Amino acid sequence: MEIALSSGYKMPVMGLGVWRMEEKSIRDLILNAIQIGYRHFDCAADYKNEEEVGEALAEAFHTGLIKREDLFITTKLWNSDHGHVVEACKDSLKNLKLEYLDLYLVHFPIATKHTGVGATDSALDEHGVLDIDTTISLETTWHSMEDLVSMGLVRSIGISNYDIFLTRDCLAYSKIKPAVNQIETHPYFQRDSLVKFCQKHGICITAHTPLGGATANTEWFGTVSCLDDPVLKGLAEKYKKTVAQVILRWGIQRKTVVIPKTSMTERLRENFQVFDFEISEEDMDTIKRVDRKYRTNQPAKFWGIDLYA
Repeated sequence: MEIALSSGYKMPVMGLGVWRMEEKSIRDLILNAIQIGYRHFDCAADYKNEEEVGEALAEAFHTGLIKREDLFITTKLWNSDHGHVVEACKDSLKNLKLEYLDLYLVHFPIATKHTGVGATDSALDEHGVLDIDTTISLETTWHSMEDLVSMGLVRSIGISNYDIFLTRDCLAYSKIKPAVNQIETHPYFQRDSLVKFCQKHGICITAHTPLGGATANTEWFGTVSCLDDPVLKGLAEKYKKTVAQVILRWGIQRKTVVIPKTSMTERLRENFQVFDFEISEEDMDTIKRVDRKYRTNQPAKFWGIDLYA
């Protein structure tokens, strides 16, 4: 199942996110995911595992498991590389062992002090606060992203973690409209206004953290997951599915792309088994009512500032 992007390409609505994936398990997870049916992999320079992902992809291509043109590969520009977009993209391509990317995203709408291409440690100043570079505008960054398309390095470009106001600004100055905005959204953080605004203007929403972060975000940020919500548990019983499957199906029926992350092969299968049922309109409305406007991903913990304040 795919969704058409404004760039003219199609993006699978189910992908596998590789954030916080252990390096030693990446190979088996990616190869197993391809065998299960995944065709979309979401990466980032900041995840510090592009080389391992690239080795797994190269093996998949070399052994004939899959052809390059049958996969959709996304990666992202890190904050400290906003002034070095072309070099950063080429570095990611080298690490991923690819000649082109299907989608390249601006990871966060913030430029920080450059610490070397591909160096993704957060640049903190002497006070432990993110060292923001005020000389590089998001408009400048975006026009460099557009250059990647004309160079043939990237098929589609997009944004990530942009709110409605920054997205509107990007539409105003862009020559190539962002094809995607990747944001945190799940039943506890539905962000209907942003989702509808983007969809109205031809920007596909990709839901990162589509399950609310589960145990990982509880450990990292002390947040609560919607996987434990009693209403969602009741719907899972009704549809004879897991809570995760109900949430992912809800995301797909909202016409968003979902990229759940897992390190377990059995969960890979489970997450992919969401195309054999449909949530009723009445139950979609029920899920709408569990919204808490509750963000679970909190980069401020590491950056010393709240990007969303």
